[in-house]
Amino acid sequence: MLKLFLLCTLAVASRAEVGEEEDVLVLKKSNIEEALKAHPNILVEFYAPWCGHCKALAPEYAKAAGMLKAEGSQIRLGKVDATEETELAQEYGVRGYPTIKFFKGGEKESPKEYSAGRQAEDIVSWLKKRTGPAVATLDGVTGAESLIADNEVAVIGFFKDPESADAKAFEKAAEAIDDIPFATTADDAVYSKFEVSKDGVVLFKKFDEGRNTFDGEMTKENLLSFVKANQLPLVIEFTEQTAPKIFGGEIKSHILMFLPKTASDFQDKMDQFKKAAEGFRGQILFIFIDSDVDDNQRILEFFGLKKEECPAIRLITLEDEMTKYKPDSDSITAESITQFCKKFTDGKLKPHLMSQDIPEDWDKNAVTVLVGKNFEEVVFNPAKNVFVEFYAPWCGHCKQLTPIWEKLGEKYKDSGDIIVAKMDSTANEIDSVKVHSFPTLKFFPAGDEHKVIDYNGERTLEGFTKFLESGGKDGGAPAGDEEEDLDAEDLDEEGQDDSDMEDGGEDDGHDEL
Repeated sequence: MLKLFLLCTLAVASRAEVGEEEDVLVLKKSNIEEALKAHPNILVEFYAPWCGHCKALAPEYAKAAGMLKAEGSQIRLGKVDATEETELAQEYGVRGYPTIKFFKGGEKESPKEYSAGRQAEDIVSWLKKRTGPAVATLDGVTGAESLIADNEVAVIGFFKDPESADAKAFEKAAEAIDDIPFATTADDAVYSKFEVSKDGVVLFKKFDEGRNTFDGEMTKENLLSFVKANQLPLVIEFTEQTAPKIFGGEIKSHILMFLPKTASDFQDKMDQFKKAAEGFRGQILFIFIDSDVDDNQRILEFFGLKKEECPAIRLITLEDEMTKYKPDSDSITAESITQFCKKFTDGKLKPHLMSQDIPEDWDKNAVTVLVGKNFEEVVFNPAKNVFVEFYAPWCGHCKQLTPIWEKLGEKYKDSGDIIVAKMDSTANEIDSVKVHSFPTLKFFPAGDEHKVIDYNGERTLEGFTKFLESGGKDGGAPAGDEEEDLDAEDLDEEGQDDSDMEDGGEDDGHDEL
């Protein structure tokens, strides 16, 4: 009997306890399997205590956990301190903070990446769509009113026949959208309450005109286009919470107005911006950025702007390559913005490439200083082999590389055919060279072919020397074979500020753009 008691005691003790903080499960490598047995559906945030984005997410994440718990939902939220649970973070490929993954059905393998916004309502809506039917059936007027009241955006299909072709197309569209709730009704009272006289689809929202009614052939594609065009405000402010919606949306052409909220003419300029937005709904996303907010300074820098230069307008496309455009005029009126956008949609705008002025001593030191205005003249000189570091002043990895790069410059400063150079890629842009992470190292060998070779070897003086002495063969790869490109969302600094990844995550030696 004593033996049995001891065995039972040991068995209970061996079960790792799963603690909670503000309704959020505290997960570790030692208890995650136990947690998944008790709660098969868990959304897990991998965070770092020092991460600003994680701190901003924390209250919304806890609020979402509380909302689900209050509803009696079986879905739970959990969190992992990736700087402590390094092995667990590596197991799930955590490369930046916060990283959020959804474990469904108790399965520990291949969790789904979370892809919606960072407000509590976004989190809850996404999870419900992931675990329940794509389309809910409304319980009368009260159910419809609750759905609309509880969500920033909700889509209701009014179908007398739930088996109709239109209802089926509605269901297919709902399955393709994670972060917006879809529901249907055949109730006459709901039709009457919302003044719907015939079958159709209405998108309800807590901004702008309040609702949009679908008009056209009821197909999955047309419904998705309708939702895409109306699910965001005409003008959306860039914040921690809205960034995933902005960068994760299907509209990849964005016009940005940089303007301090404290400006005396703030509302007038916002009204002008919003008026222009009406003509480009679904084509161009209109985004407002408060230029006084400290967290937004990196974005101003990315566009070559300073606070004192605001208000300002810029346009960017986030396709395979990010391309920026600048209006000819500083005027911010509905007319001038509309003309600028019309030129863009008509393909009549030329990209705006930033460049600093050429420094007087650009070629007087061991490391040659390049800017946009002298770049091609230097690197495509057929008599020179040019090795260039593309850096950012705030980049931690670039700062670590600086003394080694200076030594390399000293080593070859008297060479007749090798130039060691650097360019600040936050202030200078080149049409022929795209930089997605820092530092990026590229070699431009002598000759008339304008070849470009990416350096992927060790960042040591010895490694660089071997590379140059081999003519770019030892440690090089054809341009375009970079280890990892960064997405537009890196403007939101998803990884870290200018710090290296802690021991809890992999580090590819690049800081994000």
